[in-house]
This record gives sequence, C-alpha cells and structure tokens, in this order.
Amino acid sequence: MTSMPGSADRTDAMTKSPPERARREQLLRFVPAQRWVHRSTGILMGVVMVTAAILYLGPLSIAVGHRALVANIHIYCGIALPVPFLLGYLDKAFRADVKLLSRWLPVDRQWLRSPDRRNGRLKVGKFNAGQKLNASFIWGAILVMLGTGLVMRFANHWPVKWRTGATFVHDWLAYAVVAVVIGHIWMAMRDPQARKAMRTGFAPLLWAIREHRGWAQPEYDAFLARERANAGAEKAAAALLAQDDSDAGAHSDPA
Repeated sequence: MTSMPGSADRTDAMTKSPPERARREQLLRFVPAQRWVHRSTGILMGVVMVTAAILYLGPLSIAVGHRALVANIHIYCGIALPVPFLLGYLDKAFRADVKLLSRWLPVDRQWLRSPDRRNGRLKVGKFNAGQKLNASFIWGAILVMLGTGLVMRFANHWPVKWRTGATFVHDWLAYAVVAVVIGHIWMAMRDPQARKAMRTGFAPLLWAIREHRGWAQPEYDAFLARERANAGAEKAAAALLAQDDSDAGAHSDPA
C-alpha cells in the first residue's frame, strides 16, 4: 500500500503532543516601544560608563586622549538618559509596565525570601521582585546622577559645599550603578529566554508559566482550553487522514 504525497506530514502536524505544542506556543511580552526604551537606555548607559572610565582612570585616559571630547560625550549622553523613558511613556503598554514595576505585592516579598523562587510555585507577575528593584534603582540613579552631574558641570553657579557633595554622591553612586549593571547583565546571560523576549518581544509559554505564573496563567489556561477543545477534532482528523491513505493505497495497488 502507498501513501499520498504529504499525507504523513499532515498527520504528524495534526498529532503533535500537547507538550510539544506548548513548547512552541509564544506569549507577547514586550511591544516595540518597550524594547526600544530598554535598548536605548542600555546604549546610553554603556556610553556613559565607558566615558566615565576613560575620564577617571589615568592610564586609560592617557591611552585614549581627547579628554574634552570624551567629557562632552559623557555629559550629553548622561543628559539624554531620561529621554527614552519619557518618550516611552507616550506608549500605553510602557505606562502599564511602569505601573507594574512600581507596585509591590506580597508575592514579591515571598520571591525574595524563597530559595526555590524559579520553580513556578509562586504566582509572580510580569516582573519579579529582582526586576522591580533593578528598575527602581536604575531610574532613581539616573535622576540623581543627572542632578549631581549638572551641578558639577555648571560648578560656578553653586556653593562649594554643593559642588563637593555632588561630586561625592556622583562618584560613589557611579560605582553602585556599575555593580548593578554588571549584575543585570550576568542574570540576563543566565536566562536566554528572557533575552529572547527582550529581543523579539515574545516569550515561550512554558518559560512564562514557570517564571511569571501570575502573569502567564490566563494565557496558559486558554491554551489548555484550546487543547481540550481540539483533542477530539485532532483525533477525528488523524482518523480521516489514515482512511484517506488507506483508500489511496487500495486504488493504487494492482488488482
């Protein structure tokens, strides 16, 4: 008995197991505006950190040279750091994310204390407590660094004690920012699915239900409902394809 061309592929597509379909299921996590804000802020922060290192580390400063140019790049990129956030705030989805990042729930405290916080047991929302802490610190640090940086830039307009305090806060906060950014990158390198979500906007449903159950649960429930609704239809379709192959074989085999 022979099979019609493509019938085996159609049968395989119709009879894929639910876990395999779940692995392929994608959930929209970030729209383009959200990804643009993250990427733009990251680029500006990287430029600010690199130019700061050139300005503060003597051997690096000598090797690069062009100190005035480097200083201007550092200043203007620092002033521009809040711009992506302000532009992103025009987007509805970004404003919704800001509200989520600003709202602390009891599950966030549980997440911080739990040693098995990533096994899907806790109903974490779209952002976990670590991401909320990181976002709050970085945004606060941007504003403080901007304010102290402007005092340092226009030093002649401020009292000496203001200039001294601004320099102290700016320098030591810079060390904290570097540590937090390195930690953020390290955590991102350990989670390829999170990086993919920020790069493409979509996250695998199984990853989302494990890491952010409170956020992904409605979509996961909808997926399970579709699976239950389609189960009977898929069995009928598979039986029909099998009958189609059988009939085709009966016609093609010599009598």
